[in-house]
Amino acid sequence: MSAILETHDLHVYYGKKEALKGIDLSFNEGGITALIGPSGSSKSTYLRTLNRMNDLIPDVTVTGDTLFRGQNIYSPQIDLVTLRKEIGMVFQQPNPFPFSIYDNVAFGLKLAGNQNREYLDQVVETSLKQAAVWDEVKDHLHDSALSLSGGQQQRVCIARVLAVSPDIILLDEPTSALDPISSSQIESTLLKLRADYTIIIVTHNLQQASRIADRTAFFMNGEVVEIDETKKIFMNPAKKATEDYISGRFG
Repeated sequence: MSAILETHDLHVYYGKKEALKGIDLSFNEGGITALIGPSGSSKSTYLRTLNRMNDLIPDVTVTGDTLFRGQNIYSPQIDLVTLRKEIGMVFQQPNPFPFSIYDNVAFGLKLAGNQNREYLDQVVETSLKQAAVWDEVKDHLHDSALSLSGGQQQRVCIARVLAVSPDIILLDEPTSALDPISSSQIESTLLKLRADYTIIIVTHNLQQASRIADRTAFFMNGEVVEIDETKKIFMNPAKKATEDYISGRFG
């Protein structure tokens, strides 16, 4: 199976500090890959290279190849708006816009020039259903998204990403700011989406990775120590450093 997304010898520098030290990883279509590792292991830096979010940080240098469907996303020909539509991102803190729930979800479509109300209504409903928050918000679509609970806000943010039909969804610790019930709802949502989307999630929560990920990559000091099926990483890791981290000896 050919990879939908891959990185080859990927290095990232903040100024002179090397944050990523030659990462080779590939992701096939569908399924959930978790990126785990101690704080400061640069797993979020890696995630942000995959849709060029690091471009927003001053004094960043990225070398190596990041290929999406075989095309280098750092090529000058790449349109960033299109790239970030195809590779969507959900952040650690829920970040709905200060608009209605409806306008949050429809935002990307309207930005692309879609004004057909019937079409927008349909996509908003479908996306909120996919994000498992429709039943909670369907009677309040024109209320501010900021009036929702944190967990609901995060699922609306997932719906906002889904509305523009991405191929890949990146999530940077999407439940770390949420209570256990909201976290569980997000996990259930991701498990339903994994058949239709390629999902890459950074998580500090090892139990979360073991519950939802098909594959898990262990990062340490800006390098990938190993990547394998999640069950193998947790039950029978190939590297001692992975075993020490999983068993709580550091991190």
